[in-house]
Amino acid sequence: MENLQGDTRRIALDAMGGDLGPIEAVEALRLAVNEFPDLCPVTIVGDENELLPLLKQAQIENHPKVSLLHAPTVITMADEVMTAMKRKRDSSMLKAIELVKEGQARAVVSTGNTKILVSAGTLKLRTMTGVERPALAPVIPRDKGHFILIDAGANPDARPIHLAHNAILGSHYAQMELGIKRPRVGLLTIGTEEGKGNALINDTHESLKQLGDLVHYVGPLEGFQVFFDHVDVIVCDGFTGNICLKSWESLSKFFRNELKSQMLASPLRRLGGLLAKGAFTGLRHRIQPERYGGAPLLGLNGTVLKAHGSANRFALMNALGDASEFIRVDRNSQIEADIGRANKIFRPDPVETDES
Repeated sequence: MENLQGDTRRIALDAMGGDLGPIEAVEALRLAVNEFPDLCPVTIVGDENELLPLLKQAQIENHPKVSLLHAPTVITMADEVMTAMKRKRDSSMLKAIELVKEGQARAVVSTGNTKILVSAGTLKLRTMTGVERPALAPVIPRDKGHFILIDAGANPDARPIHLAHNAILGSHYAQMELGIKRPRVGLLTIGTEEGKGNALINDTHESLKQLGDLVHYVGPLEGFQVFFDHVDVIVCDGFTGNICLKSWESLSKFFRNELKSQMLASPLRRLGGLLAKGAFTGLRHRIQPERYGGAPLLGLNGTVLKAHGSANRFALMNALGDASEFIRVDRNSQIEADIGRANKIFRPDPVETDES
């Protein structure tokens, strides 16, 4: 079934790295080809002995937008970066990334080991001109809309210039994904007063103020402001961002479970729950992480979308739709131009002096 010729504007789907197994990847692919008429072709990568029966069961083994690339090995959550890179070159994740490196695909969607995905993506695809570190940028719901959180875990040990780059990357992503012409950018810290926060925050704050029209920087942002309509892009280091992301995911699940438990506690509450079912359904859809199924690893020469390890078929379906949109809306040249302007601000050419 391997057929990678023709349209290179395709998506490589790593089918083997998720907690729920390859069946979720196949079902996501089935849903995506029916849900998105303009979906780019997809090469599903993994063990053909497992995937072929699932593709046949889903009745998409002969779909014109679906191809299969055999990859017999799986990278697990317990694998280390260098061990996986050396000993698991035929794994579904690395072969999917290799398709992008070789120009046979434009985007990768994976639910696999985040550390290895970030490392392999960076080593194989390289960062855009001027970008030093890539950054994960999930979309998260807030009052009256959504915001971009960047970085959510790719670069825990960031420097001010990395966060300044993240502000530019996040702004471009917000323009594309959220349709906001001039996204408001905030820097996550512990207080909005000047000088509040650690050295990284204070230095980054000064750097962001120097960017001028490259980003619409509105200043520092405190934790209690995150989920209200204050900014469209929240910039932070990967350590802080990963904690924020996982806290939001666990809190949303807690509220859903607690609400369900409370509504079933008595017959009267069950009746009230039936009357308010539409409101509860709307709330569930509003806060569920599955709506934006993958966080893009921004700043690379190629699109890498990291879905949660426990992502279900609906989350992966949306990740495939997002990957297709990334391919259609190629902003790399504009991003590199803005990064170049920023780097000249932070690292101006040395002034030549006459030593004679």
